[in-house]
Amino acid sequence: MKLKPIKPFEPVMVDKIPAGPGWIHQIKWDGVRILTYFDGKEIKLFNRNQNERTQNYPELTDVKSYVSAQSVILDGEVIALGADGKPSFHEIMRRDGIRRYERVKTMMQKVPIFYMIYDVIYFNGEWINNETLKARTGLLSKIIRTNDTIQVLSAQTNGVALFDTVRQQNMEGIVSKRLDSSYILSGKDDRWQKVKNYKDLIAVVGGATYRQGKVNAILLGLYNEQNQLIYVGHSGSGKLSSAEWGIIAQFIERIKIEKSPFSNQPKEGRQAQWIRPVLTVKVHYTNWTADRSLRQPVIQSFVNQDPKLCRFEA
Repeated sequence: MKLKPIKPFEPVMVDKIPAGPGWIHQIKWDGVRILTYFDGKEIKLFNRNQNERTQNYPELTDVKSYVSAQSVILDGEVIALGADGKPSFHEIMRRDGIRRYERVKTMMQKVPIFYMIYDVIYFNGEWINNETLKARTGLLSKIIRTNDTIQVLSAQTNGVALFDTVRQQNMEGIVSKRLDSSYILSGKDDRWQKVKNYKDLIAVVGGATYRQGKVNAILLGLYNEQNQLIYVGHSGSGKLSSAEWGIIAQFIERIKIEKSPFSNQPKEGRQAQWIRPVLTVKVHYTNWTADRSLRQPVIQSFVNQDPKLCRFEA
């Protein structure tokens, strides 16, 4: 493939929804950021960390069936729905985490996906990321043919009303974007802003506790500027099934260690089994305590991320 994967433009976190005629507002889906690269001959899919996901989502590889372009780079989010009909990060991880690709065909039936496209940054051999968002989304509406899987993400002018709807549905949040914003490759600034209904992060697992011989909670940490793993809380609640907890327990058996990987001492330390800090997990939480612990962390899913990237935000 001639096109090399890029790191996408990222929004900054804010607490207040911007207002005014220069802004649009879109739902922030609880999914996986996926960029589609089509150089005219070959198509590949990569996530925000530039890891390839082409084989995970074959529904998206027939690009000519939904895009009118000689070559293109699209930006969007792949989502899956839970039993309640709402986007579920746990469900999309069942697809995104597949590494035995012979399982993909079966999982396509069990976990159907949807691609919510919201930007185009390369079109017919030309980079258009320096065009305004208004121009790029205008082009997007012309070249995308929607179907049951492919959708162009809609936008609203009233961010407060959209966020109220998101909150009522207990969804992740919204992203607000300036219509005059360009798309900075590997960039992040306040021309794109996200407001979350709840907060989330990806943390490192450094230990586990047991009840009646079964794992009932995991101990979470983040790295600081000195590359020390700091304990930030534990969680035994979430969307993992008992079967998934069983798989985790089996894996923990293979990565046990004697000494705590945390530089500070968890209060659960006496009952904990320490493990090598190689597992990462996405958690939702309500806030931080004064001593830098997570309030009410809830496990969403285990994810495949470099643990060293799991750090406190500056």
